[in-house]
Amino acid sequence: MKQSLLSFALVALSFATLLPAAAPSKIPGDSTGVAKQGDWPWWRGPTRDGMAAPDQKLPITWSDRENEHAENVLWKTPIPGRGHGSAAIVGDRIFLVAAEPDTEIQSVIALDRASGKQLWKTTVHQGGFETKGNTKTTLGSCTPACDGERIFVNFLNGGSVWATALTIDGKQIWQERLTEFATHQGYGASPAIYDSLVICSADNQGKGAVIALDRLTGKEVWRVDRPKLHNYTSPMIHHVAGKDQLVMVGCDLVSSYSPATGEKLWEIKGATTECVTSTVTDGNRIFTSGGYPRNHIEA
Repeated sequence: MKQSLLSFALVALSFATLLPAAAPSKIPGDSTGVAKQGDWPWWRGPTRDGMAAPDQKLPITWSDRENEHAENVLWKTPIPGRGHGSAAIVGDRIFLVAAEPDTEIQSVIALDRASGKQLWKTTVHQGGFETKGNTKTTLGSCTPACDGERIFVNFLNGGSVWATALTIDGKQIWQERLTEFATHQGYGASPAIYDSLVICSADNQGKGAVIALDRLTGKEVWRVDRPKLHNYTSPMIHHVAGKDQLVMVGCDLVSSYSPATGEKLWEIKGATTECVTSTVTDGNRIFTSGGYPRNHIEA
């Protein structure tokens, strides 16, 4: 099989031009302070809702020409393998994951934000590639989370979901097996940072769970078992109704947990069985959507 290359031009266009922005008023669990720097440190951005600060100036037109006249394109860099995760951006670095089917390598790659030059590439797993699942998915589908000093990633490998922490320079700090995983479509849940924790999820028909690990050591702090159903959403942390809540959608439920302890705050029947989307909030309501076995959106 010919190894494919991901073109990273559009991510460079979208993010490399961001300027320092005004700090959001409330970022739940951001004791690191990285979300207040105008960066994009984890899945769905600093406020975990896909919204950049209002003073960000982003281009809305561009071209794909390969010369100095390319409109609003700063650089273009080939990335090995396949990956469906987003980029995480902190300071002068861009982090993303990739999976190379030919060599069965799952890796984290760091690029220079200004030039697109590859700074380092760290192999997290080699071998153990899943052959089941949707052929359109990849084994590099999470978005890294960065606390300014460490990078956290999740990979499905060898029938289990693993969490790994790297230094900002790509050296592995720790790696922990989270749970067994029964593959249906694939795996793509991204880790969430909350104060001293990194929180991961792995809904599946085997041993689904939400797990909180100590960011420094990888030691498990709490674990919540989930229904034995296939689901693909990431854990989302919102400040809603006056408190921080970790919200999971899917498995025919909308579930809220304390991100600090894993205590279940509330749970209702809702959403649908398999969700890929992430929840958002206006501070008072939580909005959910999903697509199988029925399309829906609800608050």
